[in-house]
Amino acid sequence: MRAGLQLTPEARQQITAADEVFYQVGEPIAAAVIEDLNPHATSLETLYGTTKRRADTYHEMVELILDSVRAGKRVCAAFYGHPGVVVAPGHQAVRRARAEGYEAVMLPGVSAEDCLFADLGVNPGDQGLQTYKANDFLVRPRTIDIHTPLVLWQPVVVGETKAVSKPNYRGIKVLSELLADLYGPEHEVVLYVAAIYPVGEPTIEYVTIGELASADISMRATLYVPPAGDPTVDPEIATRLGLSEPGDDSISVSAAG
Repeated sequence: MRAGLQLTPEARQQITAADEVFYQVGEPIAAAVIEDLNPHATSLETLYGTTKRRADTYHEMVELILDSVRAGKRVCAAFYGHPGVVVAPGHQAVRRARAEGYEAVMLPGVSAEDCLFADLGVNPGDQGLQTYKANDFLVRPRTIDIHTPLVLWQPVVVGETKAVSKPNYRGIKVLSELLADLYGPEHEVVLYVAAIYPVGEPTIEYVTIGELASADISMRATLYVPPAGDPTVDPEIATRLGLSEPGDDSISVSAAG
């Protein structure tokens, strides 16, 4: 992200040293950065199709990457953000390569969630964090703590199995109804899009849960649901730990300070 500025030195080194690079970044300047680092770079974007299941596209990506590995080449696959955060082919390629006896590693990167922490001032060390793909959040019922921040990835493709160019508002309506049951329709949430250019700003749009299904949602948006008040403190445990009175700031300060 940030047009290649968030590319780590370690990742830059691997891209440069590879015999062949495959990338899926969704942004032309970042693509140009990768192609400048290594002229043997191929975009994976062309594998997407509106009539094709995303799972099939991911399978094709992994096969293309592994075909090059099997040919004896040193291969690097580059994905936007963190290659292991909501990037199915990143994990699949590493697992498959290792299963076939090849050495494979995943290097960490800067995810949209990392940018969200910085831009929205969210500290997961204060009240914890719940984070799910929006589709997974809906179809696999869980006990949600409304006093803990909630991050939902890819809300625009809830209920979709194919690549889409516009939000699926039918699925978003289902999502908003479940969130309204938990938090109430007037609870304010954030539609967040990290800045993709160094001269740009992140998109931070505040809407109520009741407005979510009619909001103009970016295809890049991540949904952040702030906590509905502070979680309660167990006074007995606080006393046993030697902390101050419940509600004192020292309870939320980590040992590292």
